[in-house]
Formats: sequence, structure tokens, C-alpha cells
Amino acid sequence: MADPYVPMPDDWQRALAVVAHPDDLEYGPACAVAAWTTAGREVAYLLVTRGQAGIDSAPPEEAGRIREAEQIKAAAAVGVHDVTFLDYTDGVVEYGLPLRRDIAAAIRRHRPDILITLNYHERWRSGDWNSPDHRNVGIAALDAATDAGNRWIFPDLLEQGLEPWAGMRYVAVGGSPYSGHAVDVTGTLDAGVAALDAHREYLTSLGVGHPMGDARDFLEKKTQRFGERFGGVPAIAFEVVRV
Repeated sequence: MADPYVPMPDDWQRALAVVAHPDDLEYGPACAVAAWTTAGREVAYLLVTRGQAGIDSAPPEEAGRIREAEQIKAAAAVGVHDVTFLDYTDGVVEYGLPLRRDIAAAIRRHRPDILITLNYHERWRSGDWNSPDHRNVGIAALDAATDAGNRWIFPDLLEQGLEPWAGMRYVAVGGSPYSGHAVDVTGTLDAGVAALDAHREYLTSLGVGHPMGDARDFLEKKTQRFGERFGGVPAIAFEVVRV
């Protein structure tokens, strides 16, 4: 029997979520985001791409427009109204200094207490292989969390008026196979379902019968499964990385 999850730390007020694609947060973490915004905490989103390669039947520019609009609607459903896109090319995001710099700049701009990102490990809990975009963005976010506090890393950011920010306590990683913490989402499951359902055109493109096509069924099963290790309440799990 796996160890029970412990509650996520709650000694924070501002969060910045950094993920690769529109919809990455909506497969579970957005339910927790809704719980946090409902409690009065501030959350902003930073999307590295616009999901341009996500719809096989739509050219990248059209797909990007569709998925950007869906992401903004999804964020609003969980109380997030600050959504920024970096315009990296979907599917070929590379780990490197430009990505670290852009995320560090966003951290300095938002000055969050915590960072939220998606699974950066090679595999998901299921054992399935994780995509390079997720891995590269997750690792870059972890590195940028410390880059943002050092004035001698990316000193050009100082010229933009972006002073170092070393006030982050930890990074919360959604979808990680090494999760040990969880958030009770009893009261915000409906908001999470609305957020995932906001990606309707994208979800439809996945085809009939895809497990994520039914937003409510998908999230109810996921939160119940996590809840088995969290007092029996619907929950979303995170890996917590101290920075």
C-alpha cells in the first residue's frame, strides 16, 4: 500500500504556473488552481507554446489561435485571468539558455511564492514515455526558479527593470510519478471540469472514445484515485521540489 499523501504547504499567496502547452494544466492541476483562487490566492499562467502542433486537421497557425482562445477560457473557469504565451514552437521545445531566461524573466515579473509546472520526468505514472516539451519545460522551470534570484545570471534582465526574485519556496509538479503531496478539490471539481471542457475543439480532434474526451468522467476518476491516498476526498497530487 502506497504511503498517504500529505497536504500541500499553504504558506504562500502568489503562484506562477509554467507549462508547455494549452491544456497541460487542465488534466488535473487546474482543479487545485481553482481551490487556491477560491481561497483568495493569486495564480498566473505562462504557456511556452500555443499548441500549434496539437490538431492534425488544422495548420499550425490556425491550431495556435484555437488553442490560445481555449486556454484563456479554461484559465478563467478556475479564476485565472493573467495568461501569457511565449511563442516557442510546439513539439520542438529545446532546453537551453533562451528558455531558462524567458521563464526567469517571468518569475522576476510575477514574483511568485511558488512555481507550478508539469511532470519533467521521463515517464508518467502509467509508465508511458513523457514528451520532450514537457520534460524540457519542466526542467527549465526548475532551473529558472534559482536563476531568477541571481542578478549575475541573465544580467540583461536588470536592464529591463526586472530585479532578482529569490522569494520562491518550492515548485509544485503536477502529473509526477513521485508525488507525495495532494490538494483537496472537493469543492472545485466542477470548475476543473469546465476548464478541461473549454478545450473542446482540441479534445474533439483526439477522436471518438479518447479517454480525455469526457472531461467529467476523466477528472472524477483521477481525483477519486488520488483521494484513496488522501482521506477519501477528491484530490490532485503534486511532487514538491524545494528550491
